[in-house]
Amino acid sequence: MSKIDPSTSNLTQAALTREQKREVPAWLRGIYAGLCLYLFLAALNVLGSGLGTFGDDSDFLVRAFAYGANPFIALLAGVLVTMVVQSSSFTTALIVTLVASGEMTLGTAVFAIMGANIGTAVTGVIVALANVRIKSNFRRSFTAALMHDFFNILTVAVVFPIEWFSGMLHDTGRGVFTLLAGWVAELIGLEEVARPDSPIKVITAPVVDAANWLGGSLGTSLAAQGLLVAGMGMLLMFTALIFMVQNLRGALLRHMDGLFSTYFFRTDLRAYGIGLVSTVLVQSSSITSSLMVPLAGAGVVRIRRVLPFMMGANLGTTFTSVLAATANPVAAAMTVALFHVIFNLTGTAIWYPLRHIPLRMASWYGNLAAKRTRYAFLFLIGVFLVVPLVGITATELFMSLR
Repeated sequence: MSKIDPSTSNLTQAALTREQKREVPAWLRGIYAGLCLYLFLAALNVLGSGLGTFGDDSDFLVRAFAYGANPFIALLAGVLVTMVVQSSSFTTALIVTLVASGEMTLGTAVFAIMGANIGTAVTGVIVALANVRIKSNFRRSFTAALMHDFFNILTVAVVFPIEWFSGMLHDTGRGVFTLLAGWVAELIGLEEVARPDSPIKVITAPVVDAANWLGGSLGTSLAAQGLLVAGMGMLLMFTALIFMVQNLRGALLRHMDGLFSTYFFRTDLRAYGIGLVSTVLVQSSSITSSLMVPLAGAGVVRIRRVLPFMMGANLGTTFTSVLAATANPVAAAMTVALFHVIFNLTGTAIWYPLRHIPLRMASWYGNLAAKRTRYAFLFLIGVFLVVPLVGITATELFMSLR
């Protein structure tokens, strides 16, 4: 039996000691997370301030969102924007802020939220393509990614027509899901317009004032100033989200082996809870669903547990929109955020009892893509690019011929 070299053992121990010393203390990580949260809330108010100024001097945004009166356009726009920025958290926060500033109507926002849910599922498909050379792994990972896709697509297929047609029948133009969300927002007691002395606006005022001053110094007109401030708000929001995710994800990944072990996926309820909690922690369903894809591909997590995990992740990502609504305490903004919550709860209530439908759909197409890789690329390009572009083009052409 060979003996272990003491020098090698000492070197290994020294390396482990250095690694432990490099570990960021929990209190420092907490301060960092709090700073990121503050910047995120400030960014939302900077964006709202810029959009308000820009909207007062130009009808550009009014014309830009005019087509959103067509629910199909709003849905597909939500898909495209989320696919481009690779973050439904960013898209939903932006939508809530636009509603709070009055630059997007509530009717447009709820359908754009549905599109954001579909768009966020593209990340998992892209991650699954990394396993394309190993067929068995690719089949499982691509099937897992499709769980997220089909759950969102099937939920939109149910909620979209109900919301659209019920809205046409109601005198306010709001569908049943929007009315339910509005009722809950009314119970919370928010006003129709934001209070200038709301706590979030008070603590973020220095950042907003600094952005307005900078925009006023650089902008040559009122519209240009508003556009610059809105751009700074979007940049700050995106940056804050990135750093927030990196900070929380770093803490999560250190314990990933324990978190994503077989124990936590012994039942559907546990899988749902893990999906919910982990997504709230990292503020991105794109990240948690993408982490699940390789685990399912390696066989660590059974395919049947992936669907409830994805359902929980979808609900977890609504935390961002609710958080954005707290930065803009307006009834309409909270209604949009609560619609996002109700949308995902409705999807779970429908498709968990009928889970064999998305499971069989994902398994069938996963097997097909494993045999012929081109079907995987066809799905990615077709669902997330071709269909939205063709749909928007066809709808605009139809409207122009009317």
